[in-house]
Amino acid sequence: MERWQERFSIRRQTALVTGASSGIGEEICKVFAEAGARIIATGRNADKLQTLKSEIEKAGGTCSTISADLATVDGVQSVASQALALTGTIDILINSAGIAIVGPATGFAVEDWDLTMALNLRAPFLLSRQLAPRMMAQKRGKIINISSQTGVIALPDHAAYAASKGGLNALTKALMTELAPHNIQVNAICPTVVMTDMGRKLWSPAEKSEPFLAATPLGRFGEPTEIADMALYLASPASDLVNGALMMIEGGYSSV
Repeated sequence: MERWQERFSIRRQTALVTGASSGIGEEICKVFAEAGARIIATGRNADKLQTLKSEIEKAGGTCSTISADLATVDGVQSVASQALALTGTIDILINSAGIAIVGPATGFAVEDWDLTMALNLRAPFLLSRQLAPRMMAQKRGKIINISSQTGVIALPDHAAYAASKGGLNALTKALMTELAPHNIQVNAICPTVVMTDMGRKLWSPAEKSEPFLAATPLGRFGEPTEIADMALYLASPASDLVNGALMMIEGGYSSV
């Protein structure tokens, strides 16, 4: 293998990916498996996880699945304990599970706020807390949080989502300060709207998408593979000096 390929390689690394039954998480599993990582895919939909596992294994990869609801504390603890039981340690943690409930802040349901915070912010914290000690013991690791440009810039009707992703960005930086001395890198990816099922559902109406795209210099939304490729870079040794970064991958929206 050429030296540059070694720097960008995640072969024989174990990656735990949340939100793996759909969208960005699913695509990260496929890209990481293609790059040689052992995948532990977790999500709520057991049938979709099994389909993902079959696809990865048919292509020659390795994939285990854990079905759980990360909006609950018990669900998070179950995923962490099962993942460690499978492999002994996790080299790469991808916190991709998330939910977007949008609507005006006035009248926004408290239950929807709490669910958003539980899944988008509490779950990444709890998983990082439980898995980081094994990374510390082996003196290396990668934690990659899938955040959003909405954690950096403002959008109407996104109060809960923006607060959860802004909190995730702050958590990324705080964890970095604690884990950097142990050679663990913690970073966040902040995408624009990505054309997953959730992205299409929320942004298909022209009256909503057209003003947004007009404000985006590149003039388009993102694709799941583009986010997965950024995650692959952050998971590889090539990014070892990148730490506490909020990787904006949004076509220039936040730069103008």
